[in-house]
Amino acid sequence: MKANIYVTLKPGVLDPQGKAIQHSAEMLGFESIDEIRQGKFFEVFFKGGLSLDDARLLAEKLGSEILANPVIENYRVDIVE
Repeated sequence: MKANIYVTLKPGVLDPQGKAIQHSAEMLGFESIDEIRQGKFFEVFFKGGLSLDDARLLAEKLGSEILANPVIENYRVDIVE
């Protein structure tokens, strides 16, 4: 079992890296893009024997306490069996 954890900047937080990527995309002809925002993606693989509920709790705790800065970032957890 694994958890996919997505960390993204909260709306309204400036994203200079996303702006730079958007500018590069526009220079390459991708003109229909309104905005690009960057984020982080983590795959967390769990040891066997962990219940689905325990895996979700562990992944949520990992996201909130270690992977995301709660002041400027949101996170989302998907558990994959």
